[in-house]
Amino acid sequence: MATAAGMGIGAACLVAPQVRPGRRLRLQRVRRRCVAELSRDGGSAQRPLAPAPLVKQPVLPTFLVPTSTPPAPTQSPAPAPTPPPLPDSGVGEIEPDLEGLTEDSIDKTIFVASEQESEIMDVKEQAQAKVTRSVVFVTGEASPYAKSGGLGDVCGSLPIALALRGHRVMVVMPRYMNGALNKNFANAFYTEKHIKIPCFGGEHEVTFFHEYRDSVDWVFVDHPSYHRPGNLYGDNFGAFGDNQFRYTLLCYAACEAPLILELGGYIYGQKCMFVVNDWHASLVPVLLAAKYRPYGVYRDARSVLVIHNLAHQGVEPASTYPDLGLPPEWYGALEWVFPEWARRHALDKGEAVNFLKGAVVTADRIVTVSQGYSWEVTTAEGGQGLNELLSSRKSVLNGIVNGIDINDWNPSTDKFLPYHYSVDDLSGKAKCKAELQKELGLPIRPDVPLIGFIGRLDYQKGIDLIKLAIPDLMRDNIQFVMLGSGDPGFEGWMRSTESGYRDKFRGWVGFSVPVSHRITAGCDILLMPSRFEPCGLNQLYAMQYGTVPVVHGTGGLRDTVENFNPFAEKGEQGTGWAFSPLTIEKMLWALRMAISTYREHKSSWEGLMKRGMSSDFTWDHAASQYEQIFEWAFMDQPYVM
Repeated sequence: MATAAGMGIGAACLVAPQVRPGRRLRLQRVRRRCVAELSRDGGSAQRPLAPAPLVKQPVLPTFLVPTSTPPAPTQSPAPAPTPPPLPDSGVGEIEPDLEGLTEDSIDKTIFVASEQESEIMDVKEQAQAKVTRSVVFVTGEASPYAKSGGLGDVCGSLPIALALRGHRVMVVMPRYMNGALNKNFANAFYTEKHIKIPCFGGEHEVTFFHEYRDSVDWVFVDHPSYHRPGNLYGDNFGAFGDNQFRYTLLCYAACEAPLILELGGYIYGQKCMFVVNDWHASLVPVLLAAKYRPYGVYRDARSVLVIHNLAHQGVEPASTYPDLGLPPEWYGALEWVFPEWARRHALDKGEAVNFLKGAVVTADRIVTVSQGYSWEVTTAEGGQGLNELLSSRKSVLNGIVNGIDINDWNPSTDKFLPYHYSVDDLSGKAKCKAELQKELGLPIRPDVPLIGFIGRLDYQKGIDLIKLAIPDLMRDNIQFVMLGSGDPGFEGWMRSTESGYRDKFRGWVGFSVPVSHRITAGCDILLMPSRFEPCGLNQLYAMQYGTVPVVHGTGGLRDTVENFNPFAEKGEQGTGWAFSPLTIEKMLWALRMAISTYREHKSSWEGLMKRGMSSDFTWDHAASQYEQIFEWAFMDQPYVM
C-alpha cells in the first residue's frame, strides 16, 4: 500500500488563475512535473492528473500468491536515479501571465510547469468519457512492440484513445525476445513482481515488466517460452507446438496483474473491464468465472471478447484440458467436437478444447470489428463452426469498426509522401501520383487512372480473381500496381505479368511501409476483392487519402464503403463501389464504372474523394462506441458467476 508521502508526490494540482470579477473562466489545469516513484518499474514518465482511488489489496486465491523473494532480472535496463521530490508549495507559486488572453483562448489553454520553467501551450480539446473505468486489454500483440497484423494495430491504438478520454488503461501482452524485437522493449523496466502459475503439470514462474507510454500502462509478461527465434506464433516450420501453453500463461498473468502490480503507486483493483482479444486471451473470462469469483475476487469485474478473425480459435486435443489448471466441471465451456468430415481417421472422435469458444460462453459482451462481421459470424458460411453458439448470444453481440491512426495516416503530414494535400487543397495528390509513376518506372500520365492493390497474396484477398481479370483490364487505358507477398505462385505471377505489360503493370513483391503510403496517396482507385474481411484497414486509409475504393461488399468493407449514387435526393452520395457477389464479372463492372467516372465526370470524382476524406474513422470515434459496450456490460451481473 502506498504511503501518504508517496501519494503526495504523485498527485497533480488544480489551480484557478485570478481574473477580473464577472468573467467566466474554466478551471485551468496547472501541472507540475512531479518526480514520483512509479511503482517499482523505474519509469520516469508522468502519470495521469487524477490518480485512481487507493484500493485495498484484495485477498487472493491461494493458488496464485506472489512469492516473497523475487529472482534477479535478466537483461533489464537499470532505472534512472530518482531526484528528490519537489515541495507541494511549488504549485502555489505559479502565476501565469493572463494579459492579452481572451476568454476563448484561456478556455483552450493548459498551464504546464516543470521544475525548470513554465510554458503555455494551445491544445485541441479532447472528448472525455462520462464514466471513467479501469480497463485491462489482454492481447498476443500490440504495435509498436510486436505486430503481425490488424490485431497489433488495434491493441496499439485503441488503448491510447481510451486513455485520452480519461480511462485508466493497462495492456498485458508477452515480452517477445526473438532478437529482432528486443529493442522494442528497451524502455520497459522490471517490476520485481513475479508469480508461479499452476498449469501443465507444474508451477511456472512469470515476471512482469512495465512501461508507461502515451497515458497507458504497458505490461509485459516475461517467460522463456517467449524467447525464441521466429515470428510471434511460429517459425519457418509452422506454428509453435506449445502455443497453448504460452498463451495460458499470458491469461493467468493478465488476471493477476491488476491485483498485484502497483503502477504509479496504485493497483487497478478488482473492478476492471477486461478486453480480451482473439483466442490468445480467451482463457481470461473462463478463469474469472472458474477460479476467481468462487473466492469472492473479481465479482465486480466484467469482460468483453473482441473477435478480430474467427478463423483462428486456439483448438487443441481434448487431452490437454487437464494442463490448463481448470476445475474438471468447466470442461464443457471449452469442449469442442469436430464434424465427421474434419476428423483425421475413422477412429478419431474429434474431441478437442477450443479457447475462443470458452470466451464466447463466458464473456459478458462480444464485439466484432465491424457490424457486417457481427452478422456474418452467426451464419453457417462465416461462423467457422461457432455460428449457432454466437447466434444464441446475439443480444450481447455488437460490431464496432476499427479506427485509423491519423498521426501515421494523414496526407497533410505524412512523412513518406513527396507532397502533402488535404480535403481543402487536393493539388498535392496529382503530384504524388506523378512521383509514384516515376518511382515505379511507369509513363507519367495524369489522364490514365492508376489502380492499386496492397495486401497479402493469398486466396482470402481474392488474388486469384485479380489474376484472371488482368488480361481484360490491360486492354483498357489504365495502369495497375500491386504491393504484397505471400503465396509463391502469386509472387511469380506478379513478376511475369510485369514483364509482359511493362507500360501498364508493376508488381512489388514484399512489403514496405513507405511504399504502401505512397501507393495509397498516388493511386486513383484501390481494389480490395477480399472473400471475407472482418474489418479491413486499407480501404479506410485509401478514403483518408482521397483514393476511391472498389471493394467486395463483405464484412467491414460493406460497412465502411458507401456505394456511389449520383441520383440521390440530396445530391450525389457515396465514397466508392462495393460489388456483390464476388465474381470476375461483377468486379470488372465495378472497376469500369469507377474508371468511367474518373475520366468523364471530374466533378463527381472530386466529390467521391472529398466525402471519403471527410469520413470519421478515427480511434476516438471507435473508443466512444466501446464505452457504450462497457456501460452495457456493467448494467448486468456477470454472465457467469
